[in-house]
Amino acid sequence: MEYNFREIEKKWQKRWVENKTYQVTEDETKQKYYVLNMFPYPSGAGLHVGHPLGYIASDIYARYKRLQGFNVLNPMGYDAYGLPAEQYAIQTGQHPAITTVNNINRYREQLDKIGFSFDWNREIRTCDPEYYHWTQWAFQKMFNSYYCNDEKQARPIEELTEAFAKYGNEGLNAACSEELRFTADEWNAMSEKEQQEVLMNYRIAYLGETMVNWCPQLGTVLANDEVVDGVSERGGFPVVQKKMRQWCLRVSAYAQRLLDGLDTIDWTESLKETQKNWIGRSEGAEIQFKVKDSDLEFTIFTTRADTMFGVTFMVLAPESELVAQVTTPEQKDDVDAYLERTKKRTERERISDRSVTGVFSGSYAVNPFTGEAVPIWISDYVLAGYGTGAIMAVPAHDSRDYAFAKHFGLPIIPLVEGCDVSEESFDAKEGIVCNSPIINEELRMKNEESGCDVEVNGNSSLNLNGLTIKEAIATTKKYVKEHNLGRVKVNFRLRDAIFSRQRYWGEPFPVYYKNGMPYMIDENCLPLELPEVAKFLPTETGEPPLGHATKWAWDTANKCVVDNNKIDNITVFPLELNTMPGFAGSSAYYLRYMDPRNHTALVDKKVDEYWRNVDLYVGGTEHATGHLIYSRFWNKFLYDLGISAVEEPFQKLVNQGMIQGRSNFVYRIKDTNTFVSLNLKDQYDTTPLHVDVNIVSNDVLDTEAFKAWRPEYETAEFILEDGKYICGWAVEKMSKSMFNVVNPDMIVEKYGADTLRMYEMFLGPVEQSKPWDTNGIDGVHRFIKKFWSLFYDRNDNYLVTDEPANKEELKSLHKLIKKVTGDIEQFSYNTSISAFMICVNELFAMKCSKKEILNQLTVTLAPFAPHVCEELWETLGNIGSVCDAQWPAYNEEYLVENTVNYTISFNGKARFNMEFPADAASDTIQETVLADERSIKWIDGKNIVKVIVVPKKIVNIVIK
Repeated sequence: MEYNFREIEKKWQKRWVENKTYQVTEDETKQKYYVLNMFPYPSGAGLHVGHPLGYIASDIYARYKRLQGFNVLNPMGYDAYGLPAEQYAIQTGQHPAITTVNNINRYREQLDKIGFSFDWNREIRTCDPEYYHWTQWAFQKMFNSYYCNDEKQARPIEELTEAFAKYGNEGLNAACSEELRFTADEWNAMSEKEQQEVLMNYRIAYLGETMVNWCPQLGTVLANDEVVDGVSERGGFPVVQKKMRQWCLRVSAYAQRLLDGLDTIDWTESLKETQKNWIGRSEGAEIQFKVKDSDLEFTIFTTRADTMFGVTFMVLAPESELVAQVTTPEQKDDVDAYLERTKKRTERERISDRSVTGVFSGSYAVNPFTGEAVPIWISDYVLAGYGTGAIMAVPAHDSRDYAFAKHFGLPIIPLVEGCDVSEESFDAKEGIVCNSPIINEELRMKNEESGCDVEVNGNSSLNLNGLTIKEAIATTKKYVKEHNLGRVKVNFRLRDAIFSRQRYWGEPFPVYYKNGMPYMIDENCLPLELPEVAKFLPTETGEPPLGHATKWAWDTANKCVVDNNKIDNITVFPLELNTMPGFAGSSAYYLRYMDPRNHTALVDKKVDEYWRNVDLYVGGTEHATGHLIYSRFWNKFLYDLGISAVEEPFQKLVNQGMIQGRSNFVYRIKDTNTFVSLNLKDQYDTTPLHVDVNIVSNDVLDTEAFKAWRPEYETAEFILEDGKYICGWAVEKMSKSMFNVVNPDMIVEKYGADTLRMYEMFLGPVEQSKPWDTNGIDGVHRFIKKFWSLFYDRNDNYLVTDEPANKEELKSLHKLIKKVTGDIEQFSYNTSISAFMICVNELFAMKCSKKEILNQLTVTLAPFAPHVCEELWETLGNIGSVCDAQWPAYNEEYLVENTVNYTISFNGKARFNMEFPADAASDTIQETVLADERSIKWIDGKNIVKVIVVPKKIVNIVIK
């Protein structure tokens, strides 16, 4: 029987659906294992061969765990909201829902052809109201919660309203946007709106003024990773920094828990380090600076208060509210011009760009330690969102401060004995402190004038000279606290997540506005469904696209959506016009997969207790500081509410590498339509052009297909070498513009899904990026055919016998089982496939077609090539799917080497081989070798100088 992969794969894909092979339910008699791929966005282009890489890797592991007896959950769905579908709608008028459904259908068709073990019964789509019901529900829970720093968890907002009514906010230790102080009487005297504004300061989901990346042409806020070189990644439109009132999530409240959680999960150290840096924990002090000749004062955060004596200037972020307050009339034009320039740069660009820019405000701040006045500058290397948006600059010991001081000619005061700051700043982590200045009578007068809190009795009450850096830091923190100059504080770089988007195609907020303040619609009225609109663009007055909706008002009496013309702001109110961002739907989808058809809860408590969290999560490293932070935050919040059973959502994370494109080139002779083959091109003046890799095989161009590819090549002529046109090649990003996108459907059609699955894994380690190269795919296809030939000969005769396996056959099989078991656990699939090839070659050479061997070999290969293994498993007479077989255990006894093959050499040249027992003594080996007739032939007429026996390797006879 011939290996007809098309019929075999079609047959088993159909049978898997009919038999519900991959549907799974909770089973308390089995240990669970939850495998998950990062949510795919269904783009219009469909899958290329790079997309399935992670899916195949996780699918192999899922099948392997099932064979080990685990109850495996392996779901799939779609992150269906996104800007591409909306942009397509703007261009064509086609509703994003139609585009999305078409894209999903295309994805599903392609995924099914590759033979994944997904439980499609659990499919979810973020644009489905049944799904985003629970995204809206979670948002409402966040709105109605605050974060208690003492309890280190989210708590109901009602606790605050009760406490405020009795005690004000005295003694409150809660995460907040700004420090407030009020009494119970003041709270009780507030209007409803005023109370709501105060509560907004503490809510986990809150409205706040924040700097955003605003793209006028797209009419929406963009995340940092959606902006490249000052323009939108999609469309290349200009992006500016703009302050807007946005929905935010208080992710920063969970910063310490996000850090601590990294110690409990199995992620790579590099990814953990990326998250640690993004969260950016630092211990230091907040210190108050007064503005000279003004009642103004402001706070800075520093991790090195011991360097206060080296402060020579202050820097404000361009977005800081202080900028307008400290800018003098003389400097206003220069400052305004500078602010206009910085609007066009994203925070990410400002962090990465080391160029020096800035402008003097015209004002001075008073150093509270020395009483000296230092100039206040404005520069975009300071960010408003980190710390307080103001810094004290110590140029001697900070590289960016140093570059700024050098550029603008500002003083540089070294604070460590013996350090040289003539060319660059000095990293002051170790050393002895110097230059803590002596405070003289002149300075005493300055202190009294400025109201500076420094004890002066001829010297500063704080003298750090002679202390080590470590001692100086501790001494200064104590001094700051004792003299009420500020407070010791832990700060985090992690900022709250902006949660609003000014676009149509996203989850609507379940929010209406009364007297300008947001209120939640009733929970039992969820989901609030996305309305129809006439246009997908912002309105003429600048409102988001939902501003076009004519039926988008909330009737609080009847608890339903009604026409806008019924808004009376008494019982009918306007609904929120923004929608949620892309990460909203992907932040808790792993929980919904556990219980996707539950209409009364995000996930049933008992179901969640069974599946708990994701055991293996597979996806790209590009999500390290976006999705993986937001999902962890979201899950911790749900854990606080008792919804999620485990605090960390993803126990083990594997980042698959990227499959890069392998581009092909043809070489056109200039001013002609003649193309010359690669190795002849140097004889001509040519222009290299990308060519569609799908009409190239092993770098040989199908010239007829090329002429039919594009009209301009219809009359092409070719200069060949050895009758072929050889293309050049290069490794580049897989892209339509480079014509190097390989459609997996074409590979499946030509070679079969099992070949595609194995070849993608054979290209290299899962975690590494590697180029796609079809030149090696034939070898993998031949391997599967050779595996098939252990069962059937060329005449379709069935070869399998019930004969017992011999020692060598068992050794070959168990060597494979041991190797593959270890490799799968380490995701070293490429070396597993090499081991399969070696084993099949050995069995083929031994003419082994014994059922005892082939049964276990088929089960071992099944996770990699499920279709052919299902077929052969059935052929072997087994009942049921190979998925439900038992993973074979290797037996070390079969792996023990009873004999050793020695190479017999004469004067270092190998002449023949001999087998000896593994425990044979060197003397016995030497005697036997010398007595062998082949040795006698090589020694004939010569003297034996010595015999060298290298145990278990070689015998070398030195003759003369």
